[in-house]
Amino acid sequence: MPENVPKLLGEALRESVDLARKEFTLFRTEMSDNMRTIAMGLVMVIAAAVFAILALIWLTQALVDWLATVVGSHALAALIIGGALAVVAVGLGLYGRSAMSKTSLAPTRTAR
Repeated sequence: MPENVPKLLGEALRESVDLARKEFTLFRTEMSDNMRTIAMGLVMVIAAAVFAILALIWLTQALVDWLATVVGSHALAALIIGGALAVVAVGLGLYGRSAMSKTSLAPTRTAR
């Protein structure tokens, strides 16, 4: 019986190493699939953002053209729309800066 103990321990160690190797291979495969999915999703979000920006440009141009017929001047219409968009941009920027200044990247609930 004592002669079988080292043999059994060696076999258990080999099986453990084999299991760890298979688990690591499975982990790598799963991570590769997850990264591929995330990358594809990121590409789609970027493409959607590009199309959204293009749509906003065209809609803004249509708004300027419409307002030009109302006020009688294309330049004045462009200034009105540009000014309104600038006010919105400044407001969003100030709100974002305010929101970021209220938070810190330093952890507050974890051990320091």
